[in-house]
Amino acid sequence: MPVTVPVLRVLEACRGERTVGPLILPPTSGQPIDRRDAYRMIARVAKAAGIPRHISPHSLRHAAITNALDSGVPLRDAQILARHADPRTTEHYDRARGNLDRPAVHFLTAYVAGV
Repeated sequence: MPVTVPVLRVLEACRGERTVGPLILPPTSGQPIDRRDAYRMIARVAKAAGIPRHISPHSLRHAAITNALDSGVPLRDAQILARHADPRTTEHYDRARGNLDRPAVHFLTAYVAGV
């Protein structure tokens, strides 16, 4: 999957001066990272950032899909990004689907008004 420039900068910052080894250090158990480890990492980062809300890997997934659709990414492309088999699943993840400030509402209004 392609990596955007801002994401690449964050990854490089995480890497620091290291030239070998994993980008994300494994748990002290020595086992591969599992769901619980990912959840704990995200919760720890959110707490350190002062985010008062409950943040989980799944909430980040919802936010990514919502942001993609809000920025104009077509539903089909957001569906592929999320690896959803059905576009209705992707629509369900879209937390702003009831937002009347979405671009489609403005396009429709302009069309009906003949602008």
